[in-house]
Amino acid sequence: MKILIRQGRVIDPASGRDEAADVAIASGRIVAIGRAPDFDAERVIDARGLVVMPGLVDLAARLREPGQEHEGMLESELAAAAAGGVTSLVCPPDTDPVLDEPGLVEMLKFRARKLSRCRLFPLGALTRGLQGTTLTEMAELTEAGCVGFSQAEVPVRDTQVLLRALQYAATYGYTVWLRPQDAWLGGGVAASGAVATRLGLSGVPVQAETVALATLFELVRATRARVHLCRLSSAAGVAMLRAAKAEGLPVSADVSVNSLHLTDVDIGFFNPDMRLVPPLRQGADRDALRRALADGTIDALVSDHDPVADDMKQLPFGEAEPGATGLELLLSLALRWGADSALPLPATLARVTLHPVQVLGEAIGSLASSAGRLVEGGVADVCVFDPAAEWSVAPERLLSQGKHTPFSFASTGMALPGRVRATLVAGTIAYEAPADAAS
Repeated sequence: MKILIRQGRVIDPASGRDEAADVAIASGRIVAIGRAPDFDAERVIDARGLVVMPGLVDLAARLREPGQEHEGMLESELAAAAAGGVTSLVCPPDTDPVLDEPGLVEMLKFRARKLSRCRLFPLGALTRGLQGTTLTEMAELTEAGCVGFSQAEVPVRDTQVLLRALQYAATYGYTVWLRPQDAWLGGGVAASGAVATRLGLSGVPVQAETVALATLFELVRATRARVHLCRLSSAAGVAMLRAAKAEGLPVSADVSVNSLHLTDVDIGFFNPDMRLVPPLRQGADRDALRRALADGTIDALVSDHDPVADDMKQLPFGEAEPGATGLELLLSLALRWGADSALPLPATLARVTLHPVQVLGEAIGSLASSAGRLVEGGVADVCVFDPAAEWSVAPERLLSQGKHTPFSFASTGMALPGRVRATLVAGTIAYEAPADAAS
């Protein structure tokens, strides 16, 4: 289909483009940016007053399928992604069964392609069954479509196994995605500190992150393997990452929208929607994460989408399943952070478009040259949003099967900026806002 997006504010962080322009799309590609007077469009999207940007790229989203369809299905979660302007996402391997066999990866990618809502880039399991003992066949998983290898939330307890995994990954140029958490220090339910003590909750000390980071950085020095650090949560971790990057270690990192906006104080009176992994830390940690994302120490902002069934949240705080829905909130929470940090809009949008693609690198093949960008001849993954719109998160109106979010209006009283009006994936309209979506 030929689509003309007319006279929106076109922002492409990669090229620095920020101007009112038309975007002409045909055969899944952007054929022109600017004026397209001779373009015979079958569909015209009036984008006056709206921002036209590359589709968002989310590096951390659990989809819950296969194996946990009662908490989320591909159809519902990819629909939520499109409603949030997300056109590409990375999912971890902790499905049931675990993504440690090529056939499972191929099946998941096939299902996602059939839905045509969002591009899916799976991470393969680093070890079989995520058991931390035997390495998977990384070459076969890469051929099946994996963009890297991860343990999800399961630490590798045996450092020898982790060393061998990084040696193998370095040999073949694979990226290992790990959340830095010590296996023995990370068993609590809230961040160690005054709030956890007052509430009587078991604590997760900052050292759970920094001890794991110290080990990882030593192994990266030895192997030169490329490691992506998932969802940093502490000021001390940021300082270690900054030093590692200054040293030239091949590492990158992301931060969750939850850690960027909330602190342990938001737990309030044992609100289970605030039961998250990593746990919410103190204000100084949140502020350090915000600065690190702004100055480029942290590379990307992620939704940390992790839908949880209602019966698993309506439990005492320490027993509630950690996780929250986030795909539909990623853009708005990025905009709020950018405004709070006094960043130009293109710089804000880079953290959810261009920079995540740079983390993925050549693992996404031909898409690496145009994903996260608006470029003539490039893939037509586009998000159109209204920067002036404000909306309150009403869980029942979210498309995700998971309705629990720490940002619901009932929890925070917070109105969020920016509302997605249309999302295009490969030149096909994957989402179009209903007429009443302004509230």
